[in-house]
Amino acid sequence: MKQTSFFINQAWLIVASASTLAVSAPMRAQENVDTLSTSDFQIQEIVVSTKRVQQTTLSNTVVKNEDLNRDNTGQNLPYLLSTTPGLQVTSDDGLGVGYTYFRVRGTDHTRINMTVNDVPLNDGESQSVFWVNMTDMSSSLSSIDVQRGVGTSTNGSASFGASLNMRTDDPLLKRGETDRSHFKLAFNGGMYNTFREMASAHIVLPCQWVANARFSKVNSDGFLYHSNSDLLSYYGDFGWYGKKTQVVGRLFGGNEKTAQAWEGVDYETAYGFKGKDRRYNPADSLNWDMYGQQNVQLAVTHRFTPQWSLNATLHYTHGKGDYEQYKKKKYSYWGLSDSGKSYGFYQKWLENHFGGAVVSAKYISEQIDAQIGAAANDYIGAHWGILDYLETPSATHLPFHYEYYRNSANKWDFNTYAKVNWRVINKAQEKLSLYADMQYRFIRYTMRGVSDDSMMDLPFDKDFHFFNPKAGLTYQNRGHLLSGSFALANREPSRANYTENIYYDATTKTYVGKMPEAEKLFDYELGYTYAHSRFHIGVNFYYMDYDNQLVLTGRVNDVGKQSTTNVKDSYRMGMELMGGVRITDFFRWEGNLVLSRNKIQNYTETITLYDDNWEWIGEKEVFFKETTIAFSPTITAMSLFTFDYAGFIGNIQTNVTGKQYLDNTQNETAALKAYTTTNVHLEYNLPMQKWCSGQQGVPDLKILCQINNIFDAKYASNGGSDCSYFQNGKACWPWYYAQAGINVHAGFVVQW
Repeated sequence: MKQTSFFINQAWLIVASASTLAVSAPMRAQENVDTLSTSDFQIQEIVVSTKRVQQTTLSNTVVKNEDLNRDNTGQNLPYLLSTTPGLQVTSDDGLGVGYTYFRVRGTDHTRINMTVNDVPLNDGESQSVFWVNMTDMSSSLSSIDVQRGVGTSTNGSASFGASLNMRTDDPLLKRGETDRSHFKLAFNGGMYNTFREMASAHIVLPCQWVANARFSKVNSDGFLYHSNSDLLSYYGDFGWYGKKTQVVGRLFGGNEKTAQAWEGVDYETAYGFKGKDRRYNPADSLNWDMYGQQNVQLAVTHRFTPQWSLNATLHYTHGKGDYEQYKKKKYSYWGLSDSGKSYGFYQKWLENHFGGAVVSAKYISEQIDAQIGAAANDYIGAHWGILDYLETPSATHLPFHYEYYRNSANKWDFNTYAKVNWRVINKAQEKLSLYADMQYRFIRYTMRGVSDDSMMDLPFDKDFHFFNPKAGLTYQNRGHLLSGSFALANREPSRANYTENIYYDATTKTYVGKMPEAEKLFDYELGYTYAHSRFHIGVNFYYMDYDNQLVLTGRVNDVGKQSTTNVKDSYRMGMELMGGVRITDFFRWEGNLVLSRNKIQNYTETITLYDDNWEWIGEKEVFFKETTIAFSPTITAMSLFTFDYAGFIGNIQTNVTGKQYLDNTQNETAALKAYTTTNVHLEYNLPMQKWCSGQQGVPDLKILCQINNIFDAKYASNGGSDCSYFQNGKACWPWYYAQAGINVHAGFVVQW
């Protein structure tokens, strides 16, 4: 009933969208080939499968290296995926260089599964990926498979909004470039003292050995005052490629030092009203965040027969860092018994170890593709806090580097799956395929020590058993593609879901507060597309029905992370329209439009109640029969014009994001205004071969210019809200994260 009523109520939007797409279609026509099976690449008699066995749907997009790095001037990877339907990006520093986050279909990044070469990338506890730890990672990726919705079974955390399956720049994925070595240098600089330098090498060695290496450095002052970023990252691999076997070792990681910009500002400041400075940052310039991470992978692939192959990867990740703050806090915040507040300089540390093994076997034939796999991963994390300085006489009694809390965690994660594509009809122009996928996942999560949120003991043990089935059908005939799928996904709560909502009472030996529950998602997808040599057009309908979804409340903790709470019944449903047209051989357009409805049913908001003197009275409950989920716009859209002629490439990209509420009460005084941004990218490949005719080793040289937000839109892309009730009514204190106006960057890329 929810789905039917939505599409009836939104019929006028569908009609309007259809009329828009009647004159549109994509920049690239889909090839009329079967893409359900894995892709094979051949190098010196080596044949290796690289892609997952998965269903072809409209909710799946593969972004290749050249498209991924088109606008790469130092912003973190989510900004480079801005053509993805329903994707929203935000950053703390307002420029996209510092801490960066994204949402897909309104789902935040902690619920988006991310892997590198099938190895989980999400942090075991927070389930986040912090791109500042691996700045410019896009320069070492051959492609990213972006799957909206639940998608196919994969390793690591559950896909509740999307999955990003990243593959590094292995020579096997660069067909035609493996017979020679080549090198690349890139540099660009721009506003707010933003600079990116990158050097990479692809080296072909004797006896079928190949090596790749990259080093990147990115610095920026940030759009906000004292939101500086000092980032570096690296990537390297060394591999042997035999006729049936390949062995590759990989090392990548990075280090970051960023000034804190996660506190947000008021409405007038964020939007530049009343003459306020949009670059204002309330965080003290002494507050810094530092972290380093190293990733190691050893992968082995062997093909037993033309049909059977085996892939196995061992991996290990180590991370360590801290953030420092100079803040006025209650003494109890540091576990001290004194009353009142004082300024203190303190650090919160984190160190983690993550290792495991991933293995899969594939069978590929004309009729059936099948894959079975398993992964076992172990995460060990340590958390501790140090108080270095306190403005109070009692501080003289504290030891040097006073450790005011310490706790540890262990998360054991095991999964196994089997999936198959059966081509019931497999003709040249007509194909009918059935897809089935079953996964079992087990998680054991334990915590010990003193929590930094409640300063209470934290004895915690929890096991999860999840079964995640998926099924789909795809029919292709002469450019037409129709697909339907169903998927069930389960997801465990994150560390913060527990530490911010419950604490352990040692006296009663019970947990106090609302214990977070695991989430469950039923995802239904139905899509159709038509591909022509000059255009394509498509529509995808989705209905995501949640049980116990953890939704953002709009409140944040002391490091700017959004707090969450379970809601029993909620759903996201929508329509994704995609299209494009090659107007001429050198001029094309593509775009997408997403219309959605994102609702919680029977929602009760609990808000603190005070008297006129700010004395606590109790709590007030407000019931909503149906309300909009926070940070879930009803409309998003993207338009991209591309001009490509005689070595010159120009892009004009416009992104539209509708209004978003900052909490789950549809509070009009706590909402992000709809905004539109337009970026212009210009590049020119100099005709070096023509100018240096007859000479050997002539390099390729490209100059580029990137103009972001060319119309200087004053907007905020993220925020939060805290509300209280008084005897004379409700009061809310929303905050916003201002994003940069027009900013220009320019540089060059040389390759030889």
